[in-house]
Amino acid sequence: MSWIKERIEEIRNIKSGKKELREYALTVGIIYLIILTVAVLWKHKEIGPHFFLAGVIFIVLGLLFPHVYKPFHKIWMGFGIIVGFFVSRFVLLILFYFVLTPMSLIARLLGKDILDQRIDKSKDSYWHERKEVLKNRESYENQY
Repeated sequence: MSWIKERIEEIRNIKSGKKELREYALTVGIIYLIILTVAVLWKHKEIGPHFFLAGVIFIVLGLLFPHVYKPFHKIWMGFGIIVGFFVSRFVLLILFYFVLTPMSLIARLLGKDILDQRIDKSKDSYWHERKEVLKNRESYENQY
């Protein structure tokens, strides 16, 4: 249950300054205007004016009175934190069980030792000698 306390603390620490509220209002307003554009392109002109009005109101209110959106911003960001918690774990679960596990099983069936972990009694050392390469000054600036 500590993850619940962590999420609640994360939600409490959501930044809700003028800058964040303006960004929220502009984002939602632009999304409404994008929906308007898609609706007009798909010949659903009857909903176009509603989304245009909503988008303009969101943008204007967000620029002039951003504090109006504080409760909506908190709810939306809190929802995002909670959904993000579950989605990240779901994606990692899918990645592990449906990508990494089959790759590992195939590598084992084929006898691959990718990390070179097999013990070889005939070896004196597992140290890999590197070739010494003479480097110039430019190579230190461009390491990758």
